[in-house]
This record gives sequence, C-alpha cells and structure tokens, in this order.
Amino acid sequence: MQPLRRTDTRTNTMLAKEMTFARRSQGVLSRIVPDRRRHKRIAVTLLGRFMRANKEEHACKLIDISAGGAAIACSTTIAVGERVVAYFDHIGGIEGEVVREFEGGFAFKISATQHKREKLAAQLTWLANRAELAAEGRRHERITPTNGEAVLQLAEGIVLTCRVLDVSISGASIATPARPEIGTEVMLGKLRGRVVRHHSHGFGVQFIDIQNPTALRRSFG
Repeated sequence: MQPLRRTDTRTNTMLAKEMTFARRSQGVLSRIVPDRRRHKRIAVTLLGRFMRANKEEHACKLIDISAGGAAIACSTTIAVGERVVAYFDHIGGIEGEVVREFEGGFAFKISATQHKREKLAAQLTWLANRAELAAEGRRHERITPTNGEAVLQLAEGIVLTCRVLDVSISGASIATPARPEIGTEVMLGKLRGRVVRHHSHGFGVQFIDIQNPTALRRSFG
C-alpha cells in the first residue's frame, strides 16, 4: 500500500469540508422550509359558501385561514388554478386562486390589497381570541344599567342610538340592528372598544382600556 501524497491529503481535506458544508446547508434548509408562509394561519371552523368561476355556488366549511390564504372543506372537486370567491360569517368575502387540492377540499391564495389584508389580519386575531376575551370579560362584575340608552359610533362614521344590555369594566353587550365585523373598532359613548362577538340582539364590545368602576356606574347607572 502506497503512502498518501501531499496532493491527495489536500484533496481529501477539501472534499471533507465540502461534505460538511453540504450537511450544514441541508440542516439550515430543513429549518427554513417549514416557515415559508409569510402569514400565520389559525385553525377556525366557520360555515360558508363559495362560488366557482362558472358561477356555481357550493356549501363549504373553513378549516384554517391567514391573511394570505385559506383551506376549505367541501364535497366538490376544484382544479388548481381556478378562481373562487368565498363568504364566511365574521370574515365576509374573500377571493383568490386555488393552489392545492386535498381529499375533501382545497386551499387557495387570497387576492387582496394591503389594506384588505391588514383588516383581515385584525379580524382573524380577534376571531382567534374571542373565546378568551369573552371569558376574561365575564370574570368582571357586570351590571344592568338603569339608563341603557347610549350613542354608538361605528368605524364608517355612522352614529346610532343603542341600548346597553349589560356592562363591566372590560366590556359591554349592546342591543342594536347593526352588526359590525369582528375586530372593528367602535365608540360606545366616550369609550373605545372592539367588536368581539355577535349575538341575537346585537354584539359584544371589549373595551380597549379597563375602565374605572365608579366612573362606569356614573355613566350607566
């Protein structure tokens, strides 16, 4: 057996370094690939309907969604590349192109302006946390106002008269025909809050700031 020459040693050293670099690169890539999505998805179940390019409408169920895309369960086969428009309670209408099929449904990329994406992201944040927010609000003592009449200002600048069903230092339940979208900011009198849920008489509001109990009782009785 012949001893290794200097050139052979250098070649082997270079090959070893290349293999080490390749392993490190693969390790980095393996960590990067799962995080390719720019927008965080939340798992949420909402019933809705979607319309295909040929104007056919079908019932569907939302599986998960982000500001960039959504996955939908349905009994209809949809081809990749087809454009769809879907509507869900609390979210409204979203549209885009189908990018993936799977058994029992499909996923599509949402087409929207930056403003629409930001609005959708806010809606999804509040939708994901609504149960927690509602529970937090119920931990505070709620009172039924003796004077429930109040002025409600919506995000569009519309001013309405509403009735406050009950109120606590963290939120209120309001009776009104209006149904602002979940996550929408509103003004109840001089109190700023966000819509966190809908109910049969109106909607629930989570105040932006915890209120002073004495001042709250003075305002609502």
